[in-house]
Amino acid sequence: MMTANEYIQSLRALGSRRVYAFGKKVDNIVDHPLIRPSINSVAMTYKLAEMPEYADLMTATSNLSGKKINRFSHLHQSQEDLVNKIKMQRLLGAMTGTCFQRCVGMDALNAMWSATYECDQKHGTTYHERFKKFLAIWQEKDWTVDGAMTDPKGDRAAGPGGQVDPDVFVHIVERNDKGIVVRGAKIHQTGVLNSHEILVMPTQAMRPEEKDFAVAFSVPANDPSLLFIYGRQASDSRKLEESKIDTGNITYGGQEAVVVFENTFIPWDRVYMCGEVDFSGMLVERFAGYHRQSYGGCKVGNGDVLIGAAQSIAEYNGAAKASHVKDKIIEMIHLNETLYCCGIACSSQGHKTASGNYLIDMMLANVCKQNVTRFPYEIARLAQDIAGGLLVTMPSASDFANEEAGAWCRKLFTAAPGVPVENRQKMFRLIENMTIGAAAVGYLTESMHGAGSPQAQRIVIARNANMEAKKKMARRLCGIEADGLL
Repeated sequence: MMTANEYIQSLRALGSRRVYAFGKKVDNIVDHPLIRPSINSVAMTYKLAEMPEYADLMTATSNLSGKKINRFSHLHQSQEDLVNKIKMQRLLGAMTGTCFQRCVGMDALNAMWSATYECDQKHGTTYHERFKKFLAIWQEKDWTVDGAMTDPKGDRAAGPGGQVDPDVFVHIVERNDKGIVVRGAKIHQTGVLNSHEILVMPTQAMRPEEKDFAVAFSVPANDPSLLFIYGRQASDSRKLEESKIDTGNITYGGQEAVVVFENTFIPWDRVYMCGEVDFSGMLVERFAGYHRQSYGGCKVGNGDVLIGAAQSIAEYNGAAKASHVKDKIIEMIHLNETLYCCGIACSSQGHKTASGNYLIDMMLANVCKQNVTRFPYEIARLAQDIAGGLLVTMPSASDFANEEAGAWCRKLFTAAPGVPVENRQKMFRLIENMTIGAAAVGYLTESMHGAGSPQAQRIVIARNANMEAKKKMARRLCGIEADGLL
C-alpha cells in the first residue's frame, strides 16, 4: 500500500496533463491552491490506512493475492465488508469534512466485477478475465481510480442514438484488431485529476441500435488524448486568497471536473464491454446501488462535522443553553443517525453475486439515497438557523487584520466570555463553507444528484416494492382471499 506522501508523489509522477481551470492551463495540479485541498482529502484515505488503530476499517485482505490492501481497492467478500465500507466512509467524512473522492472507483470496481462475469456467462466474452488482471494491478499499485459514468446527455428527449452531436455521450468511433477508439465526455467527475486511472462505464441502459454507446474500459489518467476542465464551486476563489480563514475548511476540499475523450485509443485488454446493450443497464444499476449505499457513510461523516460546528457556534454565541437550540441539535443528530441506519441496513442485508463478491440490498440502498436527498438539507438549514445571520454578513479576514477596521471587528464580534473572536470567525466560515460554499457541493449538491437524482431512486424503489405481495396481504386480512391459515 502507498503512504499519503507516496500518493502525492505518484501524482507528480503522472507528469503534465491538459488541465484547464478558470480558462488557464494548469501545468502543476499538485501544488495549485485551487486543487491541492482535494488532493489532501484523497491523501487522507492513504494516511488512515497507515495507522494501526484504523486498520480494521481502512484495509482488507485481497481475495486475488492474499495481500493486505487498501479497502478502496477491495472486492466485498461478505456483509461485514459492506458494513465496514460504511463505517470507513463515515470516518473519512468526519476527518475531511468534505468529499474524499475515492468511493466512486471502489463502487465501480465491485459493479464491473459482477457485471463482466455475468456478461461472459451469457455471451462467451472474456471481459471478466481482462478486468481481473486490471484489478490485480490496481490493488498492487494502490491506485486511486476515477469511476466515470455520467455523460453530458445533450437533449434529454432523445436517447444516445438520437443526438445531433453524438459526442455528448461517450461512444466507439472505430474498432480494429488492436482495440477501439472512443470520443465523447464524462462530466461531474469526482476526483478525476487526483486519480491514476479512469474506469469508464455506460451512463444508462442502451437500446439495440445504440451498441456503440454500450462501452466500458479503463485508461490511464495521463493519456495525452484526454482533456480536463476543472469545475467551479461556490466561493472557490477564496482558496486563492492569502488568508485561509475565509475558506472555512482550511486543509481539505472536493473536486469535480469534465474529462473529454478526443479519439482515445483503448487496447482490447482494457475493454470490458463493447456493444452488449443487454448488460449496460445492469452495470449502471449495480454501480448506482453501491454508490447510493456509500452516501449512508460519507454524508453522515460530513453531518457529524456540521453538527459539531453548530454546537460550537451556539456555545461561542452564548446560546447553547437555550431549549430550542438544544432541540434543534437533537433533530440534527436524529436525522444524521437515520441516514447511517440506512447505510448499515442495506449493507447488512447484502448477498453474494454469481461472481463471488457481495451486492447490497438494492431496495434499501435506494431508500438510503432517497433520504440523503432530503435530510442533509434539513441538517444544513438547522445549522444556519442556530448560527445566525452573521454567517453571511461577517466581514472578511482582511478586515479583521486591518489596522483601523480590525479593532472594531474584534470588539463587535466577540460574544461569549473567554471565546477568542478568531475562533468564532473560523466556525462561522466552516458552517458557511459546508452549507453555502465550496464544501456544499460535496455535502448538499452531491446528496441531491450524486449516484443519480431523486427520481432515479424512486424508480428502483417502485421496481423492488413487490406490490402484488402487499396487495395479497391486504386481501387476506379483509377476507377477500383465503389462505387456509385459520
